[in-house]
Amino acid sequence: MSDSEDDKPLIKVKSKAIISKADDAALDKRMPRTNGAVKPGISIANGPVDAMDVDKPNSTSNGKRKASLPNGRSYKDASDEDEDDLPLKKRKTNTVADDSDDEPLVRKISKPIPIRADQIGEKSDKGLVQKLQKQKADIEKKAAKEAQAIRKDDSSSRRKSKKVDSDDEDDIPLAKISSARPSLNGAKRVKKEESDDDDDMPLSKKAAATKKTAPKKTTTSKKEASTPAKKGKAAVKKKAEEEEEEEGEEEEYRWWEDPSKGDGTIKWTTLEHNGVVFPPEYEPLPKNVQMLYDGQPVSMHPDAEEIAYAFGSMLNSEHNVQNPTFQKNFFDDFKAILDKTGHAKDKNGNKVKITKFEKCDFKPIFNHVDAERTAKKALTTAQKKEIKAKKDEAEAPYLYCMWDGRKQKVGNFRVEPPGLFRGRGEHPKTGRFKKRVSPEQITINIGKEATVPRPPEGHKWKEVKHDQEGTWLAMWQENINGAYKYVMLAANSDVKGQSDYKKFEKARELKKHIDKIRKDYKKELKSESMAERQRATAVYLIDQFALRAGNEKGEDEADTVGCCSLKFEHITLSPPNKVIFDFLGKDSIRFYDEVEVDIQVFKNLKIFKRSPKKEGDEIFDRLTTSSLNKHLSNYMTGLTAKVFRTYNASFTMATLLKEMTAKGTIPEKVKAYNDANRRVAILCNHKRTVGAGHVAQMEKMEDRINALRYQQWRIKQMMLAEEPKLKKKKGAEYFALPEDITKEWIASHHTSLVEAEKVKITKKFEKENEKLESEGSKPMKDKELKDRLVAVTELDAKFKAERKSGKVLPEGRSPTVEKYEKDLEKLDTRIATLQLQSEDRENNKEVALGTSKINYIDPRLTVVFSKKYDVPIERFFSKTLREKFEWAIKSADENWDF
Repeated sequence: MSDSEDDKPLIKVKSKAIISKADDAALDKRMPRTNGAVKPGISIANGPVDAMDVDKPNSTSNGKRKASLPNGRSYKDASDEDEDDLPLKKRKTNTVADDSDDEPLVRKISKPIPIRADQIGEKSDKGLVQKLQKQKADIEKKAAKEAQAIRKDDSSSRRKSKKVDSDDEDDIPLAKISSARPSLNGAKRVKKEESDDDDDMPLSKKAAATKKTAPKKTTTSKKEASTPAKKGKAAVKKKAEEEEEEEGEEEEYRWWEDPSKGDGTIKWTTLEHNGVVFPPEYEPLPKNVQMLYDGQPVSMHPDAEEIAYAFGSMLNSEHNVQNPTFQKNFFDDFKAILDKTGHAKDKNGNKVKITKFEKCDFKPIFNHVDAERTAKKALTTAQKKEIKAKKDEAEAPYLYCMWDGRKQKVGNFRVEPPGLFRGRGEHPKTGRFKKRVSPEQITINIGKEATVPRPPEGHKWKEVKHDQEGTWLAMWQENINGAYKYVMLAANSDVKGQSDYKKFEKARELKKHIDKIRKDYKKELKSESMAERQRATAVYLIDQFALRAGNEKGEDEADTVGCCSLKFEHITLSPPNKVIFDFLGKDSIRFYDEVEVDIQVFKNLKIFKRSPKKEGDEIFDRLTTSSLNKHLSNYMTGLTAKVFRTYNASFTMATLLKEMTAKGTIPEKVKAYNDANRRVAILCNHKRTVGAGHVAQMEKMEDRINALRYQQWRIKQMMLAEEPKLKKKKGAEYFALPEDITKEWIASHHTSLVEAEKVKITKKFEKENEKLESEGSKPMKDKELKDRLVAVTELDAKFKAERKSGKVLPEGRSPTVEKYEKDLEKLDTRIATLQLQSEDRENNKEVALGTSKINYIDPRLTVVFSKKYDVPIERFFSKTLREKFEWAIKSADENWDF
């Protein structure tokens, strides 16, 4: 044969176009009986899963399940790409058959940790699942009623508008005539600006409608009003800064109140910027620092040494460097560059061919890098500030651009330096070398009349464009995934803000149509058309369980999937109505969930998995993401599957905020908000993967708790030193060292305390010296620091004596047993607080609270809570998020409604 078998297209099993009534009825008889309709689905599992029940394969030689990807590949062998609009490319399938979709393999699994009632502000765990399901059902009913009311109001507004068109059109301003009339392309009429329910209007229109009656705001800054007058140069400088700030406030551009912005395809008229900042060139290692191969130091070409340096500098990141995939990919790229540059040489200049990863020793490189890191940390505050000042001065021209004559902050203007790709989740390309990006790879986007930034000496740009429809300033293609990297405006810029604003306004618009969409897909769940039934089932899963739509992929891409691209092996059906999902989702992160679904949905999934389908075959074989989104756009212009996540989270949070009453102190009010946020994450099934640093964080938290417990033990020993009779009175157990605190841990803890004291004294000394220098005085001499550090030596000696004798001498002024008992009570409170935080962090590690608040809940709802209950917005949004959501903070008041 001229072509290999792998190149021959394999026939994929496809579902029948029509589901006959006979087949439907026959399957109904075999379906398990349930007690009525199932409530809307909720997954209330938020813990780790080590393994899972999977669909039982028909047969394999060793009794184990074969790879779940086409062509027998494993997840780790695949590459990753996640773009919703990629064209569909059919893939080959493996040949494992499976006629039973309900029988899971017998496998011991670690079950997820259930949500506790106190985490969401409830009092009892009893019936928690049913209570949450009922609440979700109630929210859906409210959504349906609200949608009907909004459409009724809109219909009334259109009738009034139509009457105005026919009776008084000659007396109406042209702008209002055009907004009331249908457009030439047949689009729906724009809603009249002065509607009865203006909370449902985009803010830009509401602002236009109320502009005439809105009171004029004073431009006096809060800082100016609250700061007392100062004298001297500082006061003059302060005054000048405040006047400049005041002038800036007067010229503030509130783009969210400008209905003309963001409607067309042209994003800018004029654009000026200074390009990008390149990372410094690689500096070869000192001659005495060399990688060892088979125990011998070897030298390499700088290009090869740079890759070895990248790996060696990461030896402290065991999560990466001990990953077999990371090691393999790194060594493949390392060998490729070694082949190109002539491999290595020993100390005598003889060629050494590097062929085995196991013989490579990168510790000399790591030790060198670690020493440099330590030296950098040891720099004085003044030296660090000087280095930072030089860097800031060099980068200052790149911080801002001029966009339509307005100064806008640029996001990340630095070209990513070369290094080893880490990726997220089980990324198949982790460890690959990210090559250095040259100017010849970079395309600049800039205005025609602007001066094109100069590339580095001896180089030129790949291309210079004037793309007014693009919001990027520069772009290049990276070598790992072939993805394009863009230099964009910062999160708090007009363009980025408009993008967020449009996203949440799109979700607000969906609330007008959600009842009809749900009614239609529930009806189509029983359609005779296989395409319609698959589409309805997919929309159900996307709406109810926040599954991503999933993209259509080619053979050279990772098998990261979403709802539309689910395969046979990604779901397990467990009667009567439980569905288990297990697949690699966005960014190659594992998605695992067990949910109860409507009995009709369960039945449909059973049909979609019916024989002769097998592993590798698609569940929704008559559906694509693009066709699904095209169907959704019939309900509402621009509606796609991803809008459901935003709508569900925002509407749920809006409903919860209306029902809640936050009382008490600010921390108590913040807790009430966090409980609501957590409930949204649970009701809307927002999850996140457990971070690579989670274990380390938990260990650090445990160390902090142990440090407090050990401090309690020391205080108790001091009590004994003051009053030995207490041992008989309280019992020996009361004064015993906690069992899990070992002598080794105590020695390590003492070392860390001594080091912390040394750093504290040194920093204080440096700070005082800086102050003296700024005032024109002579700084203190190093002898003063040495004298102060004597206290560190004494502390170290005291700890050594304690470990040797097992006794602790009393500390503090006028020590008494009563004082020590009060200290113990304070430590009890601190320990309890830390233990609660540790427990919450562990139990919530897969509940995406931040994801809900930042990406899916309309930020204006958080602003509503902040203003309604007088809680500083800083308690919810960091400085970066306050800049990102400036439009929300300035546009919403406590009466705003999603």
